Amino acid sequence: MTSRQGKATRIYEAQFEPRIKTYINICVIAGLAATVFGIILIPVWLIAGRAYLNKYFEGLHCELTTRALHFKKGVLFTTERTIPLDKIQDLAFKEGPVLRYFGLSSLQIETAGQSAANAVDMKLTGIIDSEGFRKKVMDQRDEVTFHHASAPVEDSKTGHSLEPLLSEISETLKRIESNQRL
Repeated sequence: MTSRQGKATRIYEAQFEPRIKTYINICVIAGLAATVFGIILIPVWLIAGRAYLNKYFEGLHCELTTRALHFKKGVLFTTERTIPLDKIQDLAFKEGPVLRYFGLSSLQIETAGQSAANAVDMKLTGIIDSEGFRKKVMDQRDEVTFHHASAPVEDSKTGHSLEPLLSEISETLKRIESNQRL
């Protein structure tokens, strides 16, 4: 399933629910209706919005590989993200009343090293079978982190194994700990 070296291989390509177009349309109209200037733009959105939403939907792409999660979205301004699986801490579900009404959910990806101000690193809305997709990502993440944890530790400069040194350090720490108990 995973390759230890070489290119990452695709495991799963997520499909998006077409109802996401209606959800985004409602959100845009609600956002426009909230301002005086936005109310003026509602007719423009109603004329051009359908074509934009179709292009946006066609451009949605999310793929799980043996090493990372790749995501791409956008029409005029595109966002493309690659998150290494070993950096993923959690994939949380979010379903508000509007999302539930459309039968959609949002997966929020939290990664290691993210700042407190930006608690969610990436959000995926409208994935078909988002629970199954979440399970696939978490299973692959666990496999990657297991392989990484069980791989031999090497010195980056010399390429020699650090296992003997780590064993010696471990034994020294055990002796120190046993001496402190006495």
